[in-house]
Amino acid sequence: MASFFSKILSAFGGNAAPAAPKEVEPREYDGCRIFATPIREGSQFRLAGRIEKVFDGQVRVRNFIRADIFTNEADAVEFTFRKGEQILQQGRGGIFADGAENGSV
Repeated sequence: MASFFSKILSAFGGNAAPAAPKEVEPREYDGCRIFATPIREGSQFRLAGRIEKVFDGQVRVRNFIRADIFTNEADAVEFTFRKGEQILQQGRGGIFADGAENGSV
């Protein structure tokens, strides 16, 4: 009986590995690069990304994850870029002021 259900689930992708997120080109904004890295949660995508800036040859990274959920990956990517720009506008470069190589905003 269990093998019957296993076959049904596998026919509908129940045993399939989750798809890897698509590689998206980063966007340049205010001397920084914004990367969209949405997180798949079931059939939805959570807004997530990172902002990178180079200081004296050293890359500093700030990651961000928000509560926003989208039904398709394209919307999650677009809104991630918008959120990254908003973080930079509101932070006025202060998100890198602590000098840490990695962090979250």
